[in-house]
Amino acid sequence: MAGRPAEPEVIWTRPERAGRGPRPAFSRADIAAAAVKLADEGGIAAVSMRHVAAELGCGTMSLYNYVPRKEDLYELMFDAAAGEFPLPEKPSGDWRADTAALAHRGRAMMHRHPWMSTVMSSNYGFTPNGLLYLEFSLACLDPLDLPPGEKMELISMISGVVTTFVAHELQTAERNRTLPWSAEQEQAVRMAYLGREIASGRFPRLAALMTSASEPVDLDAVFERALDRVLDSFGGQARGVRDGS
Repeated sequence: MAGRPAEPEVIWTRPERAGRGPRPAFSRADIAAAAVKLADEGGIAAVSMRHVAAELGCGTMSLYNYVPRKEDLYELMFDAAAGEFPLPEKPSGDWRADTAALAHRGRAMMHRHPWMSTVMSSNYGFTPNGLLYLEFSLACLDPLDLPPGEKMELISMISGVVTTFVAHELQTAERNRTLPWSAEQEQAVRMAYLGREIASGRFPRLAALMTSASEPVDLDAVFERALDRVLDSFGGQARGVRDGS
């Protein structure tokens, strides 16, 4: 395949276009924008070299001169989306508030780009914009007297909470969207079934749970509690907190 490397390489160390010839017709930013547009409109399944090439108005084979592999295309897409992430000029000094704010922004960004939660990879954290995000995230944790490795664990765990939570939200929304009836009708039927099963007496703990759950689930509140629990666990393990934070 034209442009494919013979050995592993990082897309960011590769020239914008392999080989000699005329000036490249497209930049990586152009390619990433086209792929992101396709994914935002049709999901990650809509992204292929052929479709991206058509969006750009070029031949599929020529696109391989710019992007050797589909995985590289995903990396370009991820970096482009990460470039939208609103990073403040510097952290506030409140490590909990700053880290929680990043998590909330990440959740919002993944809802703007639903495909992101399906292609997440630890490798993508090392794209140019990913590195900026990681550096800022670590700067937010400067007040914590923890080893750098444990700070990275905290960042990874928060990322995992955000990605998993958003993936569940999106999957639920997609399932509800494709139902042949309303989500309320579906829920009513399932709750009736669940009520009959609990009334059998075989599930006392579930019965207690259902009795206590009088209000609809507040996903925003659940997300907040999940973040708090992760942050609490690392705050409690700190050997000390500098600067009075």
